Amino acid sequence: MTSRERHTEILFVVFLFPPRYFHVAVVGRMLKGFPRRGRTCSSPSGPQFWPHRLTASMSDAAEFPPIIELNVGGVPYTTTLKTLTSQPDSQLYALFTGRDPVVKDVKNRYFIDRDGVLFRYVLDFLRDGNVVLPECFRERERLKREAEKYLLHGLVESIVCESKSRPAGSITIGYRGSFQFGKDGLADVKFRKLSRILVCGKVDLCRSVFGETLNESRDPDHGHSERYTSRFFLKHSFLEQAFDMLVEQGFKLHGSCGSGTAGGGAELKPGVDAEENRWNHYNEFVFVRE
Repeated sequence: MTSRERHTEILFVVFLFPPRYFHVAVVGRMLKGFPRRGRTCSSPSGPQFWPHRLTASMSDAAEFPPIIELNVGGVPYTTTLKTLTSQPDSQLYALFTGRDPVVKDVKNRYFIDRDGVLFRYVLDFLRDGNVVLPECFRERERLKREAEKYLLHGLVESIVCESKSRPAGSITIGYRGSFQFGKDGLADVKFRKLSRILVCGKVDLCRSVFGETLNESRDPDHGHSERYTSRFFLKHSFLEQAFDMLVEQGFKLHGSCGSGTAGGGAELKPGVDAEENRWNHYNEFVFVRE
C-alpha cells in the first residue's frame, strides 16, 4: 500500500470515530511515519492540536531538578523548583517550565542576568507571597524595577502600597561648618569641613529614615518614640548621604536657610586654623513627606 493510500485510510477512520477517540487516530497517523506539522484539526468538540506540541513543554519541564542552583548577576542562590514556579504569570515560571530558554554558566548553574543582591527579596516573595523589607531599606525603586522585569505584579503592588502607607511628617537637617579660604593669599582649594550633622523631628520618624546611622547618645529620654527631639545627630559627616536617605524615603526639600558669622580676634588654640575659626556658618534644610 502506498503512503498516499495509507494517508487516505487513516483520515477516513478519523472522521468515523467519535470525538473522544479523535486523538487516538491522530497518534496512529504519526506512527505511520507521516511528517508532523504544527496545525490544527477540526473535530465536533472544537479545534485540537497535535499531541507533540503539548508534550514538548512537558518534557522540557521534566529536565529541571527539584533543587535549583542559580547564578543571578554573579550572586549564587539555591532554591527549589516549586518556589521558582510559584507565580504562573511570572518570567521565572516561563524559564523553569521550559516555555522560555534559560542558559547555564561554567559551573552548570542556571544564569539570570539581573541584580543579584536584590534577588533575595524576590525569593522571599516567591516563598511567602509577601516581602518584609529592612527598616532602613534604600532601594525600593530598584526593587520595584526588578519586580516589573520578572513580571511579579504582586510584588510591585506590595512595594507601591508600602510607599503610600508611610506616615507624613517633617525632618530638619542642620550643620555647622567653616568657610574655606586660601592661606597667605594663595588660591588653596580645601574640602568642606563639617563638625556634625544635626537631626530634628519626631523620634520614630527619624529612626525609620536614618536607621543605624542615627546617633542618639545626646538625647536624654530614650523611652518614648512619639515625642519630638532636636538632640539627634548622624554618625557620619556626609551631607549628601543624609539627603539621599531622605529622598529615598519619599521626603522632598521644602526650604532651607543659612547664616554666617565673623569671629573676633580671640587667642586661638595651637593647631587651629585662624581663617577657619574666624568664618563660620550654620545651615538648615527642612524636608517634608506628605
